[in-house]
Amino acid sequence: MRLTTFSDYALRALMYAAAAGDRLITIEETARAYDISRAHLMKVVNILTRTGYIKGVRGRSGGFTLAKRPQDINLGAVVRATEPDFALVECFATGNQCIITKRCRLPNVLNEALSAFINTLDRYTLADLALRPRDFTAAGESITERRGPDLAFAGHDRRR
Repeated sequence: MRLTTFSDYALRALMYAAAAGDRLITIEETARAYDISRAHLMKVVNILTRTGYIKGVRGRSGGFTLAKRPQDINLGAVVRATEPDFALVECFATGNQCIITKRCRLPNVLNEALSAFINTLDRYTLADLALRPRDFTAAGESITERRGPDLAFAGHDRRR
């Protein structure tokens, strides 16, 4: 099983926000820390905000922070909220064209494996992934050395 990039970025954004503590962080800062797409991360942050995992502050000094304590953010719930589906093979998806679906035993095995995967994630919270601010470096700065947001929440550039 492989998580989508969307779920990967969601977990990374949550980990970064947890390491920042109560300080507002920006999409730009987070994207720079991980060297990932800012545009893709903006979509992730919007979903995490709508699902209640983070709270955003708009404006010049805006950014985002966790909306819940790290120990209250369940990893299995985050993955279920960010994965579009768990169609591991064709017969799990709508429009299945596989000719052996009615007699195939593979779906039972894969469903068992998928359940084990999700059940494992359900046993952990964001607190279990906690990193220290110094574990994040981008351009030679730790997360605690940042001077302020370069980019406001939801991609609104303060220089406009």
